[in-house]
Amino acid sequence: MKEMFEYNDTYYYVHENVYEPAEDTFLLIDNLQVDRKDRVLEIGTGTGLVAVTAAKKSMKVVATDVNPHAIECASKNIITNRTYNVELRHGDLFETVEGEKFDLILFNTPYLPTGEEETVEGDLNAAWDGGENGRDVIDRFLDELLEHLTPKGRVQLVQSSLSDNKETLEKLKNMGFEASITAKEHAFFEDIVVITGILN
Repeated sequence: MKEMFEYNDTYYYVHENVYEPAEDTFLLIDNLQVDRKDRVLEIGTGTGLVAVTAAKKSMKVVATDVNPHAIECASKNIITNRTYNVELRHGDLFETVEGEKFDLILFNTPYLPTGEEETVEGDLNAAWDGGENGRDVIDRFLDELLEHLTPKGRVQLVQSSLSDNKETLEKLKNMGFEASITAKEHAFFEDIVVITGILN
């Protein structure tokens, strides 16, 4: 973690075993819907760039990641940006926030359809491996989402046209959200989107 990068006045380091911020990261950052009084949860924080950005606009951010290298990298970036209202926790999805509720939940999901022959060794694989149809982690996330949102809570997640945006929108609507695609960017052979849901 030697070279420092900058995005929108936020400075960050990267790590060889952590997903490096890319188009999907920046799309979420540019379209965050954060209020000053929000208690925010970010799942899969990676370098912590989204969490640090959200922390500058909110009361508190809890950021989790299943990758221990991500926790190390994000900690360095929290200190670099002096965003001490970010709390890091090491774990998968919601396992470290049992019984807690948040006003806003953020997740740049692992959305790439990935067959067994396409997986890679090590912690980095979790950053993009969405299973055969790209929805394995997305669906697990949606199954637990309501347990961790306050009334009128919101969710913003990033996924791809490769992992069926329509299905996510329909699931959110069936769960009681007003949900829509609030940002989109075409990249190579897919459309990367931010889906925003607000509990009715």
